[in-house]
Amino acid sequence: MTFRRLEDAALKGKRALVRVDFNVPMHDGAVSDDTRLRAALPTIELLRKAGAKTVLLAHFDRPKGKRVPEMSLKPVVAPLAKLLNAEVAFADDCVGETAAKCIEALPDGGVILLENTRYHVGEEANDPALAKAIAALGDVYVNDAFSAAHRAHVSTEGLAHLLPAYAGKSMETELNALDAALGHPERPVLGIVGGSKVSTKLDLLKNLVTKLDKLAIGGGMANTFLYAQGYDVGASYCEKDLAETAREIIGLASRSNCKLFLPIDIVVAEQMAQGAPARVRSLGEVDEHERILDAGPDTIHRLKRAMSNSKTLIWNGPLGVFEIPPFDRGTVEAAQHAAFLAREKKLIAVAGGGDTVSALNHAGVAKHFTFVSTAGGAFLEWMEGKPLPGVEALQA
Repeated sequence: MTFRRLEDAALKGKRALVRVDFNVPMHDGAVSDDTRLRAALPTIELLRKAGAKTVLLAHFDRPKGKRVPEMSLKPVVAPLAKLLNAEVAFADDCVGETAAKCIEALPDGGVILLENTRYHVGEEANDPALAKAIAALGDVYVNDAFSAAHRAHVSTEGLAHLLPAYAGKSMETELNALDAALGHPERPVLGIVGGSKVSTKLDLLKNLVTKLDKLAIGGGMANTFLYAQGYDVGASYCEKDLAETAREIIGLASRSNCKLFLPIDIVVAEQMAQGAPARVRSLGEVDEHERILDAGPDTIHRLKRAMSNSKTLIWNGPLGVFEIPPFDRGTVEAAQHAAFLAREKKLIAVAGGGDTVSALNHAGVAKHFTFVSTAGGAFLEWMEGKPLPGVEALQA
């Protein structure tokens, strides 16, 4: 994957419009988690040192083209300034004379955050007129928000066609990691896809079985595959209407020489509650009132062996109801083994998706993976093989 990098840009004295992801968690009007602010720091620092004016563009929540005071980005200014140990200016619009005057007053190396781009209805519509008006505020465009790259909005895609466009450092790190996982990976490549619903991951599964050497399916979606093979799943969550689709995916995997790993034993309980009596069952040995809530020990042992025999791992979705012990055991054991292999430089381990990040944090291993994406929808669409407008616009 070739894309334009900031190191290739002439930046001194330039106005750099930088799309960041500042859609941060808030509590009582204050930022409660600054992870996304920290992710933007390498790009902002590079621009400051280069003598550029850093003009930050971001959205917050879904104001749908209206000025909603509770969705202002102004509360982000103070925590960002603290992280940068530098002053951060604020303009109460992202376009027009107000924004232009604030940017003009900024010294070289200065930083300013513009108000929520989604206050304008044209943002999400990728309106050419709004794109042209915002582009007039800058000399170069930098996209540092992979998490929004699956959206063709003014601030994520439209501006890239009007100004010299570059990937920010966070975007660059993400693209490099994803290319290492699916673009040009070290083989064999193992995928793990979990979560509850097959229906939300059909495109993902169909794409992965054509690209991976091995694919393990876990979580609630594995129940649908077991049911499709004729096993009784008791009272488990199961999309029975997708049994034929599951059989099609199994056939596609076979034709694509992708080895499919489905559970070979399971953990069941009558109640999905912490400390509920849990039993390990063989496939098909599920009572009518029991639910499958985790992968069994033999399944996890086989999965760990598959990891040890792989060079690259890409993971999306937990293997069981990890939020409720003891049904977190399968996910935790598998995650800890992947982290061990990654620490030993024996495995490139890339993971992403909201539940996945939570599960890896629960297992205490997220920091040991090669790369963990917090991008959510963009990560999923990339895994599905879909083009991401915000990335396509940066390609050299």
